Amino acid sequence: MPQEFKIIYLADARELVVPLAPLFIEEWEPYYGRQGPGDAESDLNDCCNRDQIPLALVAIDKDGEIMGTASLKARSIETHRHLSPWLAAMFVVERHRGHGVNAALVAAIEKNAVRLGYDRIYVGARGITSAMLKTGWTLLDEPEDQRGPIAIYEKNLTDT
Repeated sequence: MPQEFKIIYLADARELVVPLAPLFIEEWEPYYGRQGPGDAESDLNDCCNRDQIPLALVAIDKDGEIMGTASLKARSIETHRHLSPWLAAMFVVERHRGHGVNAALVAAIEKNAVRLGYDRIYVGARGITSAMLKTGWTLLDEPEDQRGPIAIYEKNLTDT
């Protein structure tokens, strides 16, 4: 049975910054953990925008529980700082995977990129996923970063 959810701007629900921060720390421990250089709460607060990047979207269920999140940011993969903007900081809480949350977040980020005047968008992912290719993304590059190989995809938003 499909799960009901809606996607909102983090800017419209700033109270979600605090519960999202530990999810970021868990998901990206090397960066946001105790030894990492990142500050999850600060990064999330920076994404509390609607009409400029960085912006973050949050999928919530009918009870307001966080199901997942995604951001539109100017930068993401250090080896490709010349590309912008990026679908970044994306994850779906494990128990909510397989219910369309990921696809809905990607579509909402793409829509926001178009709304803000961008004609392409980029994303970095571990491995080549057929889901990306099926939805119009093309593999652009496969550089190495501190955690190993990463696939960089590009999507032309004028084709959507």
